[in-house]
Amino acid sequence: MPLTPQLRQGIDRIRDYLFGGGYPDPMSNAEQLSYLMFFYLIEGLDEDNKLRAKGAKQHYDSVFAGDWTIRNPLNAPVAGQTTVPANNLRWSVWARGMTGQALVNWLRDEVFPFYAAIAEQSATNFMDGARLGIDEPTVLTQVVNLLDNLHLDEADADTKGDLFEHVLRQIKQAGELGQFRTPRHVIRSIVELVDPKIGETIYDPAAGTAGFLVAAYNHIRLANSSEHAIEEAELDGKRVTRGWGDKLSSSAASQLANSTFYGNDVDPKMVRLATMNLTLRGLPNVRILKRNALTTVMDRSEKAELGLPIDGYDVVLANPPFSGKLDRDRIVDDVKIGTTTATELLFLKYMLNLMKAGGRCGVVVPEGVLFGSTGAHKELRRQLVENNTVEAVLSLPGGVFQPYSGVKTSVIVFRKGGRTQQVQFLHADNDGYKMDAQHDTPIEADDLPALVQAFKDRAQLLPQWQQRETAAEWTEKYWFASADELRENDFNLSAGRYRPMSKAQAEHRNPIELLDELRAIEVELLEEIDGLRELLKA
Repeated sequence: MPLTPQLRQGIDRIRDYLFGGGYPDPMSNAEQLSYLMFFYLIEGLDEDNKLRAKGAKQHYDSVFAGDWTIRNPLNAPVAGQTTVPANNLRWSVWARGMTGQALVNWLRDEVFPFYAAIAEQSATNFMDGARLGIDEPTVLTQVVNLLDNLHLDEADADTKGDLFEHVLRQIKQAGELGQFRTPRHVIRSIVELVDPKIGETIYDPAAGTAGFLVAAYNHIRLANSSEHAIEEAELDGKRVTRGWGDKLSSSAASQLANSTFYGNDVDPKMVRLATMNLTLRGLPNVRILKRNALTTVMDRSEKAELGLPIDGYDVVLANPPFSGKLDRDRIVDDVKIGTTTATELLFLKYMLNLMKAGGRCGVVVPEGVLFGSTGAHKELRRQLVENNTVEAVLSLPGGVFQPYSGVKTSVIVFRKGGRTQQVQFLHADNDGYKMDAQHDTPIEADDLPALVQAFKDRAQLLPQWQQRETAAEWTEKYWFASADELRENDFNLSAGRYRPMSKAQAEHRNPIELLDELRAIEVELLEEIDGLRELLKA
């Protein structure tokens, strides 16, 4: 069953009902809906696991096996009864058999603790700190009924995950450190650029709701699918190709599920949402840690104890927080670069440290990282160019992160080690969605697919670029710059610096792009002022 407009509209109706019922906070509502959806969908997942185990002639214990010790005596079916069959914790039992205050009590006192007990045995306790927030009996009853009427038990794992993502889209506010939800079509493009493969370890140090990890999972499955196991689905108004991964051996499938994906986030809510998102897609053993990677260090023994790769990761995919500042004293020595406290620079240094030699990275950065003139900016870019292999910089359209932020961003794609020879610059004017305040209306104009293909063909395109007539008009949305050109420009990695200009391009340069550059320069100036202030205090 695909993610239909009716399913999306059903979720939107529930969201609107919550708002009208006195629950106006979109973040809290998305989190509460996520819990309810998880309780609903885990029942079907449990049945699927039971069938798979039976087919493979393996033992499987249902999460609903055995008895449950009642937490609130008032919830006992009979006075004095202390346990009930765990089967009573199934969605199909309480969601269709309880209403009003009884439903509130059962969910709050039994269902949430039941899943918390299950989560304690998982790779990450996604229910740590979770609680029922919709405690008005009439509202909760109606929300549960509306959700039950969507018949989510008929959906496959991909559809369940897609619907869960639709709920997460309602979170339209940035976090305190500048973190926000990355558009999924942008994530898919970055994953295609980096091209993670089966057998590699994949890490997101600022995982959010696990969008990059989910996209990498889908990318690997598609690359290992036969023709009959490939299908198209509609996501956010666009057609997306997906595969079942039927060509993966049992050992490869096990590796993909259990020892491929890793991540962490500072926000416990994000850790919970990420873990639920991955679990619904059949990845319950992925470990998402609640951790600030910039202020804590793990030694080899700690990594081994947590089951993390000891010697680094093959692939890093991330959209780390922008515009955040950390107390200088809290920043661990490993990620320090100059005197900066800017999270976007510290995360980039951290990711360099965590990659294996030859490892690949695709990271979203604010434009100021590419041309900033502080010592930290220049030194980080120098390290990237001189000690690593910068392969491409993709300039994203201004406003691509609306409604969270209007900051202009780019994607840096690089390998750890080696030395940069040529950088391919890719410039996107359109990403397939209208550039308005919400940035969610599909349009035909979309430069990303062609730019991804240009990156894949870069070895063939470089000679064409080098042999071009320099005086002729260059109409392609890609171009190259040599390492010598980068050195001459303080290792500036801004696509516009090396773009072959023409009179037409100069006269028609997008004023929004100019404003975005001015904004980035202003942010950089403020950071320099803050740095001087700290030095004067010392």
